Amino acid sequence: MSLKDSVDAVAAGLGDIRSELEDFYKDLHAHPELGHQEHRTATRVTDRLRTCGYQVHDGIGGTGVVGVLANGAGPTVLLRADMDALPVREATGLAYAGTTSATDASGRQVPVAHACGHDMHVTCLLGAARLLAAARAPWQGTLLALFQPAEEPGDGADRMLADGLIDRVPRPDVAFAQHVLPHPAGQVGTRAGSFLSAADNIKITVHGRGAHGSAPQAAIDPVVMASMIVVRLQTIVSRELAATRPVVLTVGSVQAGTSGNVIPESAELLVNVRTYDEDTRQAVLAAVRRIVRAECDASGATREPDIEEGTRFPPTVNDRALTREVAAAFAAAFGDRAGTSELQSASEDFSRIPDAFGIPYTYWALGCIDPDTYQAAQQRGTVAQDIPVNHSPRFAPVLQPTLDTGVQALVAAALTRLAQPDHRRP
Repeated sequence: MSLKDSVDAVAAGLGDIRSELEDFYKDLHAHPELGHQEHRTATRVTDRLRTCGYQVHDGIGGTGVVGVLANGAGPTVLLRADMDALPVREATGLAYAGTTSATDASGRQVPVAHACGHDMHVTCLLGAARLLAAARAPWQGTLLALFQPAEEPGDGADRMLADGLIDRVPRPDVAFAQHVLPHPAGQVGTRAGSFLSAADNIKITVHGRGAHGSAPQAAIDPVVMASMIVVRLQTIVSRELAATRPVVLTVGSVQAGTSGNVIPESAELLVNVRTYDEDTRQAVLAAVRRIVRAECDASGATREPDIEEGTRFPPTVNDRALTREVAAAFAAAFGDRAGTSELQSASEDFSRIPDAFGIPYTYWALGCIDPDTYQAAQQRGTVAQDIPVNHSPRFAPVLQPTLDTGVQALVAAALTRLAQPDHRRP
């Protein structure tokens, strides 16, 4: 039996569970939960894994879940999906749109929506887990279905690892994950080597001297100081780095003062830096620190700026050999719907898990936009304006063929190892 035959044999049961998976997805979408609050989602996942015969480890890192299915001697494969939603008010107009709110980590009441597609990831992984449990003859080994909390805040993988993930489940040989992106649904895209960027979040506070707005000579204005820093930071990418070194630097927030006629004492900037290798990362972070301190010194700041490094996402660098195997499996399964994905400036914490195990991984893109809608926008030249991207209030994957494709992609990737000839039953 060829790899494609094995994939076809396992995926043959998809028609029997498609309607149930679609209902499950709609329910998840209508009940989004913020990171570390995914209690309902985790419970529903746990129940379904147990029904399929998985040994379930739940509550890992708070709400993390891992289902373990042993099917004889052979490799161990980890498939991962993230579960959390975002503090966004949904504006998709879907009949099953999320309308809930929750208290975030800072104590604020915020709207919540699955505006990144993690509900699709969960449903696809459950579908693949069910198919592989139901059709065991074509494969041999152990499957780990890992459902991770809190990808958005960037600490979900770390919390699972800190809670003993490595000691609680069999050691996998490879790890796989996917993410919906605003590409035509039905398509999958692999990329060997660098795929997603690292991301560093930095909080900068500059200190001046407050005064009345009518007497700027009595002040050291932190608003002007912050403004000069914002402008000067843009020169790091444009003037300090070669054009062949991709970097994104964004000042996403500037906060200062409460009134138009009061010069405040301080100003706060939130900066996000995205890079693809450690040398570039260190060069950019050093330049940020240098520019901030120099501008404060030039302005006569009352004291040194506070530069606090916050959440950091690691780069996602796909193993080249493993990615080639998966790309070949996708080509056999999907034909011309399988291709190569472009380098992405988004970030993920998935790689922390395979890195902790010391195993290779690959992570691919799953298209989720209605193909006709995408093609029409492409013909108009308005893809950037008309196609909602992840984290937009208007973002939601089209249900099909996204769901079927995501389930089949996970099955195909898993079977690149589990259906190898030397691990099949005679």
